[in-house]
Amino acid sequence: MVLTKTIEASIQKHARPFKNSEELTSALISEVGDVKYVLLGEASHGTSEFYTNRTEITKKLIVEKGFQFIAVEGDWPSCYEVNRYVKGYETSYSSAKEVLQAFNRWPTWMWSNQEVLELIEWLKEHNETQETKVGFYGLDVYSLWESMEAIISYLEKTQSPELDRAKKAFECFEPFHRKPEQYGVSAALYGEDCREEVLALLQDMLAKRTTHTHDDEANLNLVVNALVTANAEYYYEAMITNDDQSWNIRDTHMVEALEHVSNFYGENSKGIVWEHNTHIGDARATDMARSGLVNVGQLTREKYGADNVYAIGFGTYQGTVIASTKWGSPFEIMPVPKATKGSWEYYLHQARLGNSLLIFNEENEKEFAETIGHRAIGVIYHPEYEHMGNYVPTIVSKRYNAFIYIEETKALTPIEVVNTII
Repeated sequence: MVLTKTIEASIQKHARPFKNSEELTSALISEVGDVKYVLLGEASHGTSEFYTNRTEITKKLIVEKGFQFIAVEGDWPSCYEVNRYVKGYETSYSSAKEVLQAFNRWPTWMWSNQEVLELIEWLKEHNETQETKVGFYGLDVYSLWESMEAIISYLEKTQSPELDRAKKAFECFEPFHRKPEQYGVSAALYGEDCREEVLALLQDMLAKRTTHTHDDEANLNLVVNALVTANAEYYYEAMITNDDQSWNIRDTHMVEALEHVSNFYGENSKGIVWEHNTHIGDARATDMARSGLVNVGQLTREKYGADNVYAIGFGTYQGTVIASTKWGSPFEIMPVPKATKGSWEYYLHQARLGNSLLIFNEENEKEFAETIGHRAIGVIYHPEYEHMGNYVPTIVSKRYNAFIYIEETKALTPIEVVNTII
């Protein structure tokens, strides 16, 4: 009870209630300062308010702070098509909805939704008036086959002498029929992997690549697709043998991809990252550290300095969410039950301030230094069992620079996709 009252009092003292996104973004923008990266989290991959508030924060960072790109927890090839669309490059897509419908890897709703559609439409319109156009990129490692196809397409367009060698190297993956779990089992249990030949190809190919003036991002696209191909091969094998290692491979890859995008925009580039709280909140402030896990939040702070990274977490007390009951299943609108008693979200509710923003700083960080359960909902969710595994032990003031609390949230709105791939 003493702990409860202490946390409630600290929240009431330091939290800033907000009525709308304008109040929220205005309060945040002055706190961000001149950082290189702003990391925007979410407590689920299916909550409308997390997406809409990140959108408004992102717009303000672009317009008022000069941020040049958005990097998300999505596949590079699909996100690169969005990038081409919002920058006005030649593309086969005629609308934002059409380009988002091409996000055909499960869980499709993460990026193919109405909330992201509105952001993409805004980016397209904004870029039409800008000399330096804002980009949109995917940092994730899952798109092994799509990235290989993109490399082949690049080599064909450039009439590269490496084309036949690449086709032969990638044939190694054909027996697995675009099923990464099949490849992972084969590589892990039978030693039948494609790594040596593919890595040698990619190293030679990148060393010999040619700069193409007709598309100044062609080389960036090639480099990151090559990075995905190399790391995805390693990731899928590790999934079978060591899940902790596969997590670290994935988050390390995302930081590597982020660095390539940043380098493309120059030494003083500034980027906005959209990922789940479990990726953007510093792993050292959670029980992940005891398992040897790292994440994007930790690695970027270590690589660029804590003063150059501003991490913002999100959470809710109750509502609804889009998720599935098992991997590859159709999505459902599920209830988000009231937060478990004694959790971070429970205390925010008990403070009775409604939607609010907490800024952590030297003045108050010790008041939020207790380890406390903090809700995390993934693409697989069972609300009836969430008290058994959906709360991450967290020192909130060390995990984030700021935290946005929404009292009650609703599920986001997916848009129809085509040719769904699991």
